[in-house]
Amino acid sequence: MGNTTVEELAPEFDEKAIVDAAQGGDQAALGALYDHYFPRVYRYVSTRLASAEDAEDVTTEIFLRIIENLRSFTWRGLPFAAWVFRIARNEVVSHVRRQKVRSGAAQLTESIQDPSPDHVDEIVTAFTIQEVREATALLPEAQRQVITLRFSAGLSVAETAQALGKTENNVKVLQHKAIAKLQGMVRPQ
Repeated sequence: MGNTTVEELAPEFDEKAIVDAAQGGDQAALGALYDHYFPRVYRYVSTRLASAEDAEDVTTEIFLRIIENLRSFTWRGLPFAAWVFRIARNEVVSHVRRQKVRSGAAQLTESIQDPSPDHVDEIVTAFTIQEVREATALLPEAQRQVITLRFSAGLSVAETAQALGKTENNVKVLQHKAIAKLQGMVRPQ
């Protein structure tokens, strides 16, 4: 048997081993956590904030908080993802509060584009995404959080339940109600 890499032995993301190594100061493990969670956290944040710049800034803040608090993380039967998304949720809430204090005026969320035939699909997609974002904003807070974590961040029902401190059944009910409401609010044209 030749040289075997860690990836060949454990092709799955071994969260516990990687978190433990990162807590011990292993920079490669910290990089693996970042690479694994960044896309999911960014998707979650970008669905909650209108500006791509704000989403990038808040995602950076989230990872700074994760790094700052990583040594204090303890395994309590919950996945690391629940802890990550709790930090993400708190950072988004803090950012929104800071924005409301800074200005009472709503920010322009979409830039005006040239509606040439080459951009029609992009514009339709942008309007659809904006329509869903606006409809989601009208959902009750608990439903909005479940939809955002489940579909933007890609968390499982169990991870969503743990991140929000709810039961899995409660998450399923909230998700079902939210989807039914969204279907009523967003109609295909």
